[in-house]
Amino acid sequence: MAEKTVMEKKTRIIVKRPPLYKVVLLNDDYTTMEFVVAVLMRIFHKSASEATQIMLDVHQKGKGIVGLYPLDIARAKVLQVEQMAGQAGFPLMASIEE
Repeated sequence: MAEKTVMEKKTRIIVKRPPLYKVVLLNDDYTTMEFVVAVLMRIFHKSASEATQIMLDVHQKGKGIVGLYPLDIARAKVLQVEQMAGQAGFPLMASIEE
């Protein structure tokens, strides 16, 4: 009896990572530094020291980069920031940059 040779064709799937976008907090004259730190810890899960450093960037430089996220997550984070700020009566804004 003749043996059959079975050859398997392997397909390699390459998964491309989505592009990442910067989420940036913008400085204003009304939002307290403590509130910015709270936002960074609650929404972005930053440690107290990391949140303080980003808050100082926002205060001193006019904006601070919070993190890099896929576009959908970046949009959701911006919305969360603006909702939390609105509920607390602050005009804190966030934006997305490439």
